[in-house]
Amino acid sequence: MNRRRFLCLSTLATGGIVFGVPRLLRARNLSSTPSIGLIGVGFQGRQRLSEILQVGMPVTALCDVDDVCISKGKDLISKSNNPSPKTYLDYRELLASDIDAVVIATPDHWHAPIAAAALNAGKHVFCEKPLTHAISEARALRELAARFPDLSTQMGNQGSASSFMRRGIEIIQAGGIGQVREVHVWVHPSFSFKAGQSAPVGEDPVPAGLHWDHWIGVAPFHSFKSGTYTPKTWRAWYDFGGGSMADWGCHGLNFPFRSLKLDYPTDIEPNIPGAYTYGYPREVRLKFNFAARGDLAPVTVWWYDGGRKPDPSVIPKTLLEHFGKIPDGGCLLLGEKGFTFGDPGNSGVEYIQFSSESRLSGITNHAASVGIPRTLPRVKGHVQEWVDACSGGPSTFSDFERGGHLTEIALSGVVALRAQKTLVWNGPEMRAENDPDAKKFIQAHYRAGWI
Repeated sequence: MNRRRFLCLSTLATGGIVFGVPRLLRARNLSSTPSIGLIGVGFQGRQRLSEILQVGMPVTALCDVDDVCISKGKDLISKSNNPSPKTYLDYRELLASDIDAVVIATPDHWHAPIAAAALNAGKHVFCEKPLTHAISEARALRELAARFPDLSTQMGNQGSASSFMRRGIEIIQAGGIGQVREVHVWVHPSFSFKAGQSAPVGEDPVPAGLHWDHWIGVAPFHSFKSGTYTPKTWRAWYDFGGGSMADWGCHGLNFPFRSLKLDYPTDIEPNIPGAYTYGYPREVRLKFNFAARGDLAPVTVWWYDGGRKPDPSVIPKTLLEHFGKIPDGGCLLLGEKGFTFGDPGNSGVEYIQFSSESRLSGITNHAASVGIPRTLPRVKGHVQEWVDACSGGPSTFSDFERGGHLTEIALSGVVALRAQKTLVWNGPEMRAENDPDAKKFIQAHYRAGWI
């Protein structure tokens, strides 16, 4: 490693600004359609690829460590009017090409190194959630993105673009349901990614076309084990992901984070049934406490995954009647004058009911809220919003500053799970005041030679 790469690696890990020499391209005001490179062409990457093609953007480069994924991406592009893309194994070679923007849809452990390199190379960046694998990386990317205001960034939590969420934020912040002191967020049990497993034993032959050492990259090396890490199940292993809390937290906590202006939790209390396992637990409950914020009351946010749900006593009667049961997933904000409810994998807020009302209403056509003004812009979609920003339009709603802050909150829950204790959390300093040993879960640790 040369000195510049060493500085990049060490500052990302500790949460400092990532240094580099940005290209002059970053200062250019694009007058033409930006060319886009996709890094990570697995299932999630191909979802983004389809959306980019649908909005008419040229995808001129694909990068993946699996030849099968590259082939599937090329097949998808061949069905559009997009020219045949260049293909790469190494993201650094793609970033050295003359493209304007990148979409990152790799496993979590690759997010921050690639996003930092892309910003330093003068590229606009869309990165899937969670923005990073470690809290220190999220802080570093927030600081780095602030240095490059001409570059448009977006974290991929699609509910941010929803008119449901934006209307819900307007109503909550106008005091529509009064002070909110209690929030419950739970996700479908299928979102657990085979969590709760024992440590993998042995190894299997690496499938043809999968460049395993590149897949591991900055993470500690693990031998390939069929059905254990790919596809998707890497999320259950802490060296690569952070389970449902990291992945779905950036969806499910998004609406409470925005509407209630959450900063950092003051403490985080983990609870799992049985013993802790090698990776992410099979069933999780986390309790986040947030202090008062200006005129907003203190609030407790409860998180559940792996099939756990809130106690039925906290679920409003009309909600149970509407669905016939406690839904498999939910985001419930309980206020003094009513409540909101929605799908945590989408906007988090599709329904509202004031205490004086007898039934649920849609959040966007609630008659009693008609007098609350619209203060937030409406957009055509999450990808379209970022593409428009790359071409000189308004800033995105889930840029690296806001997306990074939300990621820090979600990952603080992962730190508490790994520390296996209630943490007194100092968010601004990225520190557990009652557990200095938790530092090893807060900072990133990189294998040499991959940045």
